[in-house]
Amino acid sequence: MKTILKQQRGVTFGGFIMVLVLLVVVAILTMKLIPAYLENAKIQKSFESIVRDPAMKTATIAEIRDSFYKRSNVMDNVTTVNSGDIEVIKEGTTLTLSASYNVKVPLAGNVNLLIEFNPTATK
Repeated sequence: MKTILKQQRGVTFGGFIMVLVLLVVVAILTMKLIPAYLENAKIQKSFESIVRDPAMKTATIAEIRDSFYKRSNVMDNVTTVNSGDIEVIKEGTTLTLSASYNVKVPLAGNVNLLIEFNPTATK
């Protein structure tokens, strides 16, 4: 007599629930982290637009900080970094803007995620 082995295919209910829980956790983490990365992109964009601006090559450090405030805080609503937090280095016609800051993202209860950003632009 021939015995034909039937193989079961598919996912068990327990396996399905585990995958679903994992996907929900990843989605929640993603939704909590996206705002921090979007704000960092806005800061980087402001730095690059200031560095590319020909008027900023001859501007004073106070004028550069004021330009950053206008571009980021007023137009893009950036609250993490203010104009006093940026480091401005002028060497001849080369302008470098940089900042170093941390963002603390609460995950659950007393568990937080600390993200360090270092946006820089040079030209």
